[in-house]
Amino acid sequence: MSVDFGLGLIGIGRPWGFADPEVPPEAQAMELLERALALGLTYFDTAPSYGVSEERLGRFLRGSGQPGVRIATKFGEHWDAARAEPFVDHSYEALARSLDVSLSRLGRIDVLQLHKTTPEALASEEVARAFEYAVSLGIGEIGASVSDLDSARLAIANQGFRILQLPYNAAQERFAGSIDEAAARGMRVAVNRPFGMGRMLYEERPISKVEAFRFVLQKRFDGVVLSGTKSPAHLEENLRAFEGALLLA
Repeated sequence: MSVDFGLGLIGIGRPWGFADPEVPPEAQAMELLERALALGLTYFDTAPSYGVSEERLGRFLRGSGQPGVRIATKFGEHWDAARAEPFVDHSYEALARSLDVSLSRLGRIDVLQLHKTTPEALASEEVARAFEYAVSLGIGEIGASVSDLDSARLAIANQGFRILQLPYNAAQERFAGSIDEAAARGMRVAVNRPFGMGRMLYEERPISKVEAFRFVLQKRFDGVVLSGTKSPAHLEENLRAFEGALLLA
């Protein structure tokens, strides 16, 4: 099994995180992305509902030449800039419009996942049409980002889906079986929140980053583990912890 270390970019676009939820200035966001490329990271995960995340990543990639980078985004949850809050719309029109905007911002999309996935959305003909539209645009890897077990089960059963994103860590193990089922079907798995949005690092009995990554890597799957930091220094620290956990897994 092969698992890469990827960068989740919610933190550079909207308030997020346990210890420091503030959105960083543009210069810090660009420094984070530059450090990620310098460290050899090639998987970047964003979404329209991450505020200005897609726009910032797109501006960075246009200036960097995009060497070997895989761009993952989502559709289904959108961003209301006037209210500074997300909202969900799984209609075909909203999904197609969101995808067009994301493509204009990012230049290309390698991985597309349904956001705020529900069993109802997965059964929707409009969502199916939107994925057909995505495939017609040349997007090669589609799937779902899930937060409930029924959606995970249905996404794994969808033979057109090649990737499943879900939260998994030592404090939130309910998707353990979903990871096994997805891996057995040959899907790639993207694990997010390996530190529980950072909360696990600051609790009364904190877990080390190496231990947190090792817990995730005890599962056998092909895919990526996403670090959601917005600090260049923390990114490098997280990568070293991930590499240490790989040696122990």
